[in-house]
Amino acid sequence: MHIPKCLGFLALACLSAAKLHPRNHKTHDYYAIHLQPDTPPQQVASALGLDYEGKLGELQDHHTFSSPRHRKHGAEGLLEDLRLRRRKRALTGAGVLDGVLWSQKQKTKPRMEKRSGPPDNGLPVAPVADAEAVAERADLARELTIEDPIFNEQWHLFNTMQLGHDINVTGVWKQGITGEGATAVMVDDGIDMYSDDLKDNYFAAGSYDFNDDNPEPKPRLGDDRHGTRCAGEIAAVKNGVCGVGVAYNAKIGGLRILSKIITDEDEATAMNYKFQDNQIYSCSWGPPDDGQSMDAPGLLIRKAMVTAVQQGRQGRGNIYVFAAGNGRGSGDNCNFDGYTNSIYTITVGGIDRKGKQTYYSEHCAAQLVVTYSSGSGDAIHTTDVGVNQCYSNHGGTSAAAPLGAGIFALAFSARPELTWRDLQHILVLTGVPINEDEDWDTTYIGRKFSHAYGYGKLDAYTIVEKAKTIDLLKPQAWYNSPWLHINHSIPQGTDGLLSSFEVTKDHLKLANFETVEHVTVTMNVQHTRRGDLSVELRSPTGLVSHLSVTRRLDEANAGYVDWTFMSVAHWGESGIGKWSVVVKDTNLNEHNGTFTDWKLTLWGECIDAANQPLLPMPTEHDDDDHTVISTSPTFVSVKPGPSETATDFPANPTDHQHRPVNAKPTAPGATSTASSTALPDAPPDEDETNTHFLPHYFPTFGVSKRTQIWIYGALAIIVLFCAGLGTYFFIQRRKRRRSEREDYEFEMLDDEDAMLNGNGAAGGKRKGRRAGELYDAFAGESDEEQLLSESEKDEEEYRDDGPASAEAGRGRSQSRQGEK
Repeated sequence: MHIPKCLGFLALACLSAAKLHPRNHKTHDYYAIHLQPDTPPQQVASALGLDYEGKLGELQDHHTFSSPRHRKHGAEGLLEDLRLRRRKRALTGAGVLDGVLWSQKQKTKPRMEKRSGPPDNGLPVAPVADAEAVAERADLARELTIEDPIFNEQWHLFNTMQLGHDINVTGVWKQGITGEGATAVMVDDGIDMYSDDLKDNYFAAGSYDFNDDNPEPKPRLGDDRHGTRCAGEIAAVKNGVCGVGVAYNAKIGGLRILSKIITDEDEATAMNYKFQDNQIYSCSWGPPDDGQSMDAPGLLIRKAMVTAVQQGRQGRGNIYVFAAGNGRGSGDNCNFDGYTNSIYTITVGGIDRKGKQTYYSEHCAAQLVVTYSSGSGDAIHTTDVGVNQCYSNHGGTSAAAPLGAGIFALAFSARPELTWRDLQHILVLTGVPINEDEDWDTTYIGRKFSHAYGYGKLDAYTIVEKAKTIDLLKPQAWYNSPWLHINHSIPQGTDGLLSSFEVTKDHLKLANFETVEHVTVTMNVQHTRRGDLSVELRSPTGLVSHLSVTRRLDEANAGYVDWTFMSVAHWGESGIGKWSVVVKDTNLNEHNGTFTDWKLTLWGECIDAANQPLLPMPTEHDDDDHTVISTSPTFVSVKPGPSETATDFPANPTDHQHRPVNAKPTAPGATSTASSTALPDAPPDEDETNTHFLPHYFPTFGVSKRTQIWIYGALAIIVLFCAGLGTYFFIQRRKRRRSEREDYEFEMLDDEDAMLNGNGAAGGKRKGRRAGELYDAFAGESDEEQLLSESEKDEEEYRDDGPASAEAGRGRSQSRQGEK
């Protein structure tokens, strides 16, 4: 479809309108192309035989082109030729197509899944309320003239039963901070802008329907209710209809993308649509929470998000709020979701009205905070589709994320100049730890962090008060380590393969880097069953982030391919010291893998704001090798902790069953600047510098070297005892036979003994030495002595090439070869 003819000052407006031309993915192909600033897109369209659709959202110099599928053109061949020429640096600079910097033919993608979760079927909450709390809520309603009929059911705003288990927002409202000046937008399946509970706060200028190409993102399908329910949590109007939103005077918009198939180009355009006016993008969706998916936003979407945090809100950056995911019962983890696993998003998990973990809310190192949702027999009460419709069973992490978005709107209402990183910093400092008898770590700055709760639950009053006074952060800086090439097989069971990199003060000074905020690890691991893997990150302070956990349902014959894991647990650290990654294959089975390489990136506050540039836009070559360090790992046994062997999640897991094997080891000891090893919970004994006590063709039984010594020592003693017993009976039998034939029995016994000792001297001495060696090994006195003579060992190693020996050493030979 060609751009309409425009003249003069109307041209820019027409270009802007062109980006929202209807998309028909059944009849047309679409191409996203990045051009040099001085390259005319219309001329590119003519050269490729395509139609020019317009600018691609807010991405600078990115454009959309299309073609009916029946049309013959050479665009794909020409673009591929350009790509190859760019890689070979063979562009001539003569033709208009030399202005093409990057291109991608768009493919439709599966619809993202809403994270509302199943209805809560727990026991109903006992109707016992605290009388004083009920009276206080009534006084509040009179003071603020709240007459909305379900306000008394909105326990997440004021809980009269489980006192203290609400978002603590009423003190903010009493100050007159109710969301004025703030704007949130639901990126979802639309919102009902004609609902009496939403229409007075509806922000039409920031809304659009990307599924049906309509200015109004009105629900059109039978299940298009999710976005409206979430919108009511944020900004339902205080007007006597249903309930009220957290920021009931904020503006609320809608961007409809979840009701039909779309492409990355569609999603990228939506994700920063009107980013100067829309401040907060609330996203209660993501890839399937099935415990086996692993998906991340494509390059265009990442570019859109980076553009938004750098340029949106007049340079302060937009806020992306994502639901953590509902896959906990399936063993899922939000570090496998590239949206919740991003440094640019605030990942919000769910707790119920009693402050308990919900069975569905996922854990991960990227989760920043939690807030209330369904569970313990109740759910979130909010607006529904219809003129005057309410809903009482909204839940899942879908319901938690909008509560967070509403609280963040209050913070922006109190202090508009907060940047996207300032808000995350506030959440780190104000999160309220709950259920502190569970697994919490104390971070370097004295805050509590949990993979289940992040930094704790959201407290609206504390957040707004901190927002008023906090010193704003200096611009973002970053430090990239070189790629660390490991290329070594991963041991199974209780062994872990560790690689370390030392970050120095000079490294960070050169990067203008002062303080850590986010930490990311990009890695490549090959494996025939991805779900067997787990990954830890250990900081110089000894704090452990569980970047990856085993997933019982993940059968993918793949590992991690340039996958970036993220952690917020190290906020406030200096970054100086040894950072270690531990990769484990926790299941003893026929599946195995190789740890290929990894790199560390520290993200945080810069030293000198005047000399800090903006982060360059992401490219398809960001993970290409540049500076590389190769390392040679060694193995040391890693012992699991007393309650850290559970790798499965039941349907309703207990609080301590989310940990992978060896979840909480002690801080690693000193290593070289770049090294790889397998790290134990405590410093290894001298006899544990190798995972194999015997040559690699002997099985290790998946246990440590010391345990192998006990096993093989016990077997050797049994064999020697049986051999000795057999020899004794053999001698006694010969004695009895001779005594029947001879009259001088005692003389013959002496001769027989002498004969046995003489004839068997060589074998007897060798067996004696063998027994001594076995005894020493059993006692654990040395790991230098071997059970086999050199000649026997050579013969065994020679036979290792045969099929029988290969079978005996399956899964273990690779680690031995690595030692050699």
